[in-house]
Amino acid sequence: MGKLTRRIFLKFTGSGAAVSTLALSSAAFAQQPTKSFPPGATTLPYPQQAIAKLGDLKINNPVSFSYPDGASPCALIKKGKPVSGGVGPDNDIVAYSTLCTHMGCPVLYDQAAETFKCPCHYSIFDPDKAGQMVTGQATENLPQIVLAYNDEEKSVYAIAVQGLIYGRQANII
Repeated sequence: MGKLTRRIFLKFTGSGAAVSTLALSSAAFAQQPTKSFPPGATTLPYPQQAIAKLGDLKINNPVSFSYPDGASPCALIKKGKPVSGGVGPDNDIVAYSTLCTHMGCPVLYDQAAETFKCPCHYSIFDPDKAGQMVTGQATENLPQIVLAYNDEEKSVYAIAVQGLIYGRQANII
């Protein structure tokens, strides 16, 4: 056997590392469940997620949840009067992303003013008017979570997002 040079050593160790990495990533890829999406689809389907039972909701008391994934905080509110995009027997249940559309700060629901307020740059959003930006630095409305109401179960489900969640190129990743 010939002399072991640095070049030969690096060739063998580099090749071994590449083969190991490829084998590990192939095994991890094979274990992931495959999802089937329609060919040529430009948007991915949203998951349907149960949020709350009608009997558990109190007027003007927000319920926190995440949708469409764990990194997307949201709030559901029963307004007690029909509102734009509202669901339920009284069309009074709405939900919004709680990431401010200006810089992604978490907005808080002010029960007294019945608005979402951003503590970072003072943007205010109106949940009665589809999350419309009222004042502040934001230039976009809060993304509204599209809800569905199942009358048989008396349950509210999140089924989509209308608008782009802050910091994303697409809501479904």
